[in-house]
Amino acid sequence: MFTKILYGIALLWFFISFIKDKEKTKLALKKAWRSFENILPSVLAVLLLIGFILTLLDVQTISTLLGTDSGIMGMIIAAVVGCITLIPGFVALPLAASLLAAGAGYAQIAIFISTLMMVGIATLPLEIRYFGKRAAIKRNVLSLLFASITSCVIGVIM
Repeated sequence: MFTKILYGIALLWFFISFIKDKEKTKLALKKAWRSFENILPSVLAVLLLIGFILTLLDVQTISTLLGTDSGIMGMIIAAVVGCITLIPGFVALPLAASLLAAGAGYAQIAIFISTLMMVGIATLPLEIRYFGKRAAIKRNVLSLLFASITSCVIGVIM
């Protein structure tokens, strides 16, 4: 119901914009479509990769590697994968939902998402170039520490 309300509000504002200035609204729609076309290949590629991985790994394997009973080792696996993977958030969150549905634990998914968003091993050379070695390493270590603390708290709560 909430989604329908949001769509209704967006549609209302679209019509208001169209009535106010047809050319700007058409230009905005063209820009939005181009953005959609630019982002679509990477989204589809990642979704295909997620689908492929979820077909290869059955529920039992995911539960063993990342389930609640996997404990610290499962959190380490999830943290390592999160640290080295470069996936945008709008793809990572559906992946996390799929992994949860397949038997992964909340703490393991929390550390995966947290490290994915905050720790950047792949982007570390670029960070070092702009911020210096000390600042880049300090930021990544602190991010890993906070991700670990957060996931432990989530593991206790959930």
